[in-house]
Amino acid sequence: MRDQRTAAPKAARGKRSPREEKPTSKADRRPQSGDKRPYKKENRQDYSEKSFDNRKKAAPRREKSFSDKEKTYEGERPRPFYKKASPKPLSHDQEKGIRLNKYIANAGICARRQADRYIIAGNVEVNGKPMTELGYRVQPTDVVKFDGKNISAEKKEYILLNKPKGFITTTDDEKGRKTVMDLVAGAAQGNIKPVGRLDRMTTGLLLLTNDGDLIKKLTHPSHGVRKIYHVVLDKKLALPDFHKIQEGLTLEDGFIQVDDISFVEGASHNELGVKIHSGRNRIVRRIFESLGYVVEKLDRVVFAGLTKKDLPRGHWRVLTQQEVINLKNLSR
Repeated sequence: MRDQRTAAPKAARGKRSPREEKPTSKADRRPQSGDKRPYKKENRQDYSEKSFDNRKKAAPRREKSFSDKEKTYEGERPRPFYKKASPKPLSHDQEKGIRLNKYIANAGICARRQADRYIIAGNVEVNGKPMTELGYRVQPTDVVKFDGKNISAEKKEYILLNKPKGFITTTDDEKGRKTVMDLVAGAAQGNIKPVGRLDRMTTGLLLLTNDGDLIKKLTHPSHGVRKIYHVVLDKKLALPDFHKIQEGLTLEDGFIQVDDISFVEGASHNELGVKIHSGRNRIVRRIFESLGYVVEKLDRVVFAGLTKKDLPRGHWRVLTQQEVINLKNLSR
């Protein structure tokens, strides 16, 4: 029984019936009206390979190669190759180099706009001659002087210092006193300088950099960079005086109002936190002195979003790339 069942299919596949024979002509392949399947559309196009093969082929095109020998391409014409024209000679302003005002700003002298004023005023020399052309581009072989001293475009460097007491915020002191530059000796290769100032007895965060544009941004009043100070007074601050500071005071150089003031939680009322964006000289001390208080301790704990975290007193660190980006994108 097993042999009979297996032999039957082979016999069935042995020879194709006339109805099953593969049609040889187009007419034979065309279905009869009664054989049309219901899901086929009347006007359905035939996208068989043969329908594409029946298209007229493009005539061979003859192209010349770069060796002037004719070549024949079958089918589509290849994309032409265009040889790039040699660049036009650049003018002096387009040559490789750094614009003079940017060169001066990179050297940490000042911001670009101020550098333009110095250039026009004749404070800048290039290769021993005064340079008043604002569009001049400094070449690698040029020697640039500002006020008679050689300067060079430096890599931007950013140093954050936790300043202790007893140091002057300046790059040089005629009296020979200790300056903040003594604390950051060897921290940078460039000509860095302090951003703003802290008086000799004030401690806390101080940024130093050779980025002239950033220095201008962080010190200009229009940008309103926020600072937070920890203040310790010689006595408790009375509530009426607390409210006066909140509402604003008029000092010898004009009206001043802090952004925020609060007592330090868990401490006596002689310790306060003060948030302020003014950059006037000794402004926090003068606010309390105008009301009869003596500031015994003044510590800047936040500057432009930077904090003293993991930075002991008298130490410094290099800003991270993200911190630099945050400073440049800083808005009030």
